Amino acid sequence: MGTSSNALEDAMKFVKMIIVFLLCSGGGVVAASQSGPLPSTCKQVVIVITRSWNSSKGELEGYRRLAKGAWHREFGPIPVLLGKRGLAWGIGIAGQDQEGLKKQERDWRSPAGIFKIGKLYTYDRALPPGIDYPFVTMTARDVWISDPKSPNYNRHLSVDPRNPPPWYARERMRLGDPAHRYMLEIRHNAEHPIPGAGSAIFFHIQRGPTIPTSACTVMTQKNLLGLLRWLRPQDSPCYVLLPLKTYKLKQDAWQLPGTFLLKSRAFIN
Repeated sequence: MGTSSNALEDAMKFVKMIIVFLLCSGGGVVAASQSGPLPSTCKQVVIVITRSWNSSKGELEGYRRLAKGAWHREFGPIPVLLGKRGLAWGIGIAGQDQEGLKKQERDWRSPAGIFKIGKLYTYDRALPPGIDYPFVTMTARDVWISDPKSPNYNRHLSVDPRNPPPWYARERMRLGDPAHRYMLEIRHNAEHPIPGAGSAIFFHIQRGPTIPTSACTVMTQKNLLGLLRWLRPQDSPCYVLLPLKTYKLKQDAWQLPGTFLLKSRAFIN
């Protein structure tokens, strides 16, 4: 009886191992680490991976955390454009304590690390069908402060356009151009802004298929609206932006999905 019981237990263990392997290797499901700076409240994560720190192009995917902790790919991959000079460590959930180049105002680099995703700002009074996300309709009153000398640096403010401050023209948000019709905040340097460490970082619509940004993450309007339809504020979505090699190094420690981008032709070729 003892030998039969042990054989049965061994068989059950083997079956469990096969199930775990299948979950982690197929169907868009990947295992999650047990600890790290990615908050347990974050049920959705947007991941962008680049070839290197100097890359202005990347690939974006969206993952949802399942009940038992594994991550399921639900969105992407799609191409995105980033800062003209690549990436530098930003200030968010994780990244600010890392060694290397730090994000600075007007350095033409996108902030790397892990960040919360904030509100949506739009020209429209209503969102397209299928999008359920907190938004602010931008008017002539809305400004975002990018002057490091201002006490309101990296803050959204409302001013009277009939009696505007001297800096109004360069800080107003509603520019009327298609690229800024939808602006989803990436909360870099947001909680307690450090002057000069970078401001006004958003997801928004690209100006062209090859035109990089000053620091934002941009994509086609179709893809941005698709991302907005996928996001759910109750899932506390986060954003991860890292070069490929750094992502691999941080994957376990930061509780990041074993993203399929690690095997993407965009990075292998």
